[in-house]
Amino acid sequence: MIRVAVDAMGGDNAPRAEIAGTVQALAEYSDFAVELVGRTDAIEAELALHAGVDRSRIRIVPADDVIGMGEKPLAAVRRKPNSSIVVGLTLQKAGKADAFVSAGNTGAVLAASTLLLGLHDGVERASVATLFPTADDPVLVLDGGANVDCSARELLCFAILGTVYMRDILGRPKPVVGLLNVGEEDEKGTAVVKEAHRLLREHLGGAFRGNVEGRDILAGHEKGGSLDVVVCDGFVGNVVLKFYESVARLILRLVKRQAPEVLDRDDIRAVFRTLDYSEYGGAPLLGVRGVSIICHGASGANAIKNAIRVAVQAVRADLSQHIGAEMAQREPARA
Repeated sequence: MIRVAVDAMGGDNAPRAEIAGTVQALAEYSDFAVELVGRTDAIEAELALHAGVDRSRIRIVPADDVIGMGEKPLAAVRRKPNSSIVVGLTLQKAGKADAFVSAGNTGAVLAASTLLLGLHDGVERASVATLFPTADDPVLVLDGGANVDCSARELLCFAILGTVYMRDILGRPKPVVGLLNVGEEDEKGTAVVKEAHRLLREHLGGAFRGNVEGRDILAGHEKGGSLDVVVCDGFVGNVVLKFYESVARLILRLVKRQAPEVLDRDDIRAVFRTLDYSEYGGAPLLGVRGVSIICHGASGANAIKNAIRVAVQAVRADLSQHIGAEMAQREPARA
């Protein structure tokens, strides 16, 4: 049975959201067990609120410390070895868990995952991969904020990581990659982006669509059609992500103001579910030797439930092993 370690103390709504999301996941999915990592008394108090939960699939792993959202990630990871993030990832390193889920300090999850699990050969830095809902199929954008400054070779690596994810998890056999830029012409962009364009063209061939603009993420490339993977540095990716998160709230406010009665319709509610980030769970940290899922700090129970689902899918698909095999065959691994 797949074992998922859940950081019960990490998010803004911890441990209530983490426990509620775990209970929902246990009720919906039968092929995993959970390791709840954190302060035992707080976890037990929340579990007591959920009558009938299957405790045979739950184990509580004590971790008395919590890494706060405002702490410096690497320093906090080293200073707090008994934090829920470090203890949870140590379970995976020791083979006592198959995946880790946290809504805690993103930088700390990144640092601890890199230090404890390590990176696959050829991966210089792990990348946060975020699914963006569209009118058709979701698009994977990476990096979503883990790496503010990136080299051209790292952007190439992100493209490879994203390609494996879309192939393994979303079942797209030939993912199409675009490079986010200020224009679609080959000569556009910074020196790093221009070099990344050259490398992507050289290594991905026909799978590389070329430069794409921000509007192409959701609407598809005007000439080339839909995209599967969009690559950018973490500064740009995080700005785009946070802007996109506001779109659903804007649309909902406008609808409530102008036509509130339509919100009673099942088809309209389905539209807003498509735009809801909690339906997509967490963002996988691709490139580490294992499965590490990063959730929004404000994640509620539904987001935690779906993050656990994503973690189970990644383990079941042998995603990490496939990434390692793919990188071993690629030039970045040999360089």
